[in-house]
Amino acid sequence: MSTLKNHVQLIGNVGQEPTITNLESGKKVARFSLATNEFYKNTNGEKTQNTEWHTVVAWGKTAEIIEKYAGKGKEIGVTGKLKSRSYEDKDGIKRYVTEVEANEILLLGTKNGNNSAD
Repeated sequence: MSTLKNHVQLIGNVGQEPTITNLESGKKVARFSLATNEFYKNTNGEKTQNTEWHTVVAWGKTAEIIEKYAGKGKEIGVTGKLKSRSYEDKDGIKRYVTEVEANEILLLGTKNGNNSAD
């Protein structure tokens, strides 16, 4: 049960090409945005779509999979946990960020209608 304390599962589309960084330690880190869509009927009975954007970070082997197979528009599933951090921007203002730290990626759908993994 302890794994349920901070557990996130999302299915969505990669918003832009992931940014891959190779660290001095030899480890890779991938950062990308993920769009999740929710559909519902509004008060007038019209079908409405709400899109939420999530920042996802992945390390090591998971980052390598993202680099190879998870390009812009690709539908993927992400399992991980929420991580919060803060930093100072160039103007010295403290900023707070909450990201999904992915530990597992599931490749879904096709990229641009092509079934092959590039």
